Amino acid sequence: MTALVAALVRRAGRDGGRPLVTYYDLASVARTELSGRTFANWADKTYHLLVELDVLPGDEVAMPLAASHPGHWVTLALMAGAWQAGAVVVPSATPDAAVTVVGPGEVGLEAQGVVLACSLHPLGFGFSDPLPAGVVDFSVEVRSQPDAHAAEPVPESALGWRDGERMLSHADLAAIPPVPARKLVRPTTPLATVTAAYLGPLLGGGSAVVVAGDDETALTRIAREERVG
Repeated sequence: MTALVAALVRRAGRDGGRPLVTYYDLASVARTELSGRTFANWADKTYHLLVELDVLPGDEVAMPLAASHPGHWVTLALMAGAWQAGAVVVPSATPDAAVTVVGPGEVGLEAQGVVLACSLHPLGFGFSDPLPAGVVDFSVEVRSQPDAHAAEPVPESALGWRDGERMLSHADLAAIPPVPARKLVRPTTPLATVTAAYLGPLLGGGSAVVVAGDDETALTRIAREERVG
């Protein structure tokens, strides 16, 4: 397994009960907290689902979801699962994608490969209305996947991220500066957000409190209650 995948395995095993990602959506007043162990469980299940959908090492997983909801815990777990599968995460639609991951407002998006739709329901439920033929409901399908950890044997030099500005290997992703503390994260661009909300805390033993929304009063309260640095 790559160094990045190994870091999540260590976090789940040695310090699995401590929060890794805490997500707030100010619009829905939802709060979701994932410990290292719980996050790893979601990543494992996502890995198995992607393998079931025939994603192979080196394949591109397009994630328009990462552009529309960069800090959502589902977005972060999907990226982690894609990296376990040895896939290249692309935070936009791409004609070469094996799977395209979309959010609730993007289900009708013209996409390449299998379309994996995420409801982003606060309690992890699937879509209440039927999805178009050929669209897979992530929340429904991922829950039936095995909990057992697995990862593809991928070289560190293999590509793990591609966007319009940069191409990063799995080694590059594992070289992100570590974050040892509990930090407040405001979602911005896809790479900056996954770096601050997942990669840095994972590699440094810290944790992230991700807040989506623009209510400054609520933000101040959350920062105080969560004791972020």
